[in-house]
Amino acid sequence: MNKINPTTCVATSNLKIDIPDNQGRNIVLYFYPKDDTPGCTIEGNDFTQLNEAFTENNTVIYGVSRDSIASHEKFKQKFNYTIDLISDEDESLCNQFDVIKLKKLYGKEHMGIVRSTFVISPTGEILKQWDKVKVAEHAQEVLEFVKEL
Repeated sequence: MNKINPTTCVATSNLKIDIPDNQGRNIVLYFYPKDDTPGCTIEGNDFTQLNEAFTENNTVIYGVSRDSIASHEKFKQKFNYTIDLISDEDESLCNQFDVIKLKKLYGKEHMGIVRSTFVISPTGEILKQWDKVKVAEHAQEVLEFVKEL
């Protein structure tokens, strides 16, 4: 997939998000498994800390999981995130980006979101993709890529 199908999603702060961005910005979409879990919290904190630097580089950040808007709002407020979170309860965005895979947890298999990040241009081109993301220093790595655009 080099170009995404345009879509509109619901997000925290009562937002309707157009992907690609209709304001000419790049989008960082980071997919994460579950609100208020350790790795997902760290990732959200890291992107929030760098949010201003992304904004200065004409880029907006959205976290995406299958959690509800109510769950997202609580998660965002608990950790004072300055980024918005997209609710993908019907998995349409997850399926478009092919991030739901068979995972193992405590010896049991289940289908879940594999932590992944995409940078999308204002024209819908996927400029960069990270799969099976390790949280440590990932947000900084994404910022370094965006700065080079």
